[in-house]
Amino acid sequence: MTLRFDIPEENFADILVKAFTNRSFLTGFVITIVVAAVAIVSFFWTPFDVTRLIIADKTQAPSPAHWFGTDHFGRDILSMIMVGARNSIAVALVAVGIGMGVGVPLGAFAAARGGIVDEAVMRLNDLVFAFPALLSAIMITAIFGPGALNAIIAIGIFNIPVFARVARAGALAIWPREFILAARAAGKGKTLITLEHVLPNIVTLLLVQGTIQFALGILAEAGLSYVGLGTQPPMPSWGRMLFDAQTRMVAAPWMAIFPGMAIVVTVLGLNLLGDGIADILDPKSRRQR
Repeated sequence: MTLRFDIPEENFADILVKAFTNRSFLTGFVITIVVAAVAIVSFFWTPFDVTRLIIADKTQAPSPAHWFGTDHFGRDILSMIMVGARNSIAVALVAVGIGMGVGVPLGAFAAARGGIVDEAVMRLNDLVFAFPALLSAIMITAIFGPGALNAIIAIGIFNIPVFARVARAGALAIWPREFILAARAAGKGKTLITLEHVLPNIVTLLLVQGTIQFALGILAEAGLSYVGLGTQPPMPSWGRMLFDAQTRMVAAPWMAIFPGMAIVVTVLGLNLLGDGIADILDPKSRRQR
């Protein structure tokens, strides 16, 4: 069985060369790897225990002992950012997995069936899309209480219609192609055609959208934690750290600067990574640039 891809027929070495000569991809890749490495290291080691309160050391400025300073409870901000990276990545990753795992089959199924099935799936997507992640989180936490798990569910539900729309749009562009008509003439059903020919040809779209939604998931988790609906104390969260810092911007600005920079750098890295993937795998994008 031969699968047809819209990306150029290049070997892995050629793709690697293009990847590491693409500035957007290389910059985003390095940032993403560094953030991921920090999150992994936090499982085994942090400079200080993030659950230990040392009131005598509260709101200390950055120093050799505490590189990023301490918060109003005397906790080391660098250690909290490291653990916060772990929590943010975990929430965003699972939420994107939920959105992709449910949304892509829905969108591909709608494109394959068409007609009333397509219309019903899209209207259902519109209904879900009408409730932002924050509003969904408020409704979920009103029933089950705040927490990281409920934040994952809320962000994941919000991601479903996004991936469904992307998968449907990409699939609708593939179905009129000649190789699809040939597959239908050979007696293949719509489900088999979708699995063998349509989905492999929209992988690039899904990868790029996945990086975008991953970045948005980190922002959403920070936003939910900021309003008290995400990761709960004593576990650190970048959003919760910003909430704690908002009344101490003058006395201890480092409490907001460093977690804010962590969010900005991580989201920027993921967006650059997605842009670089699009440049490398999408020939049309490369020609336009």
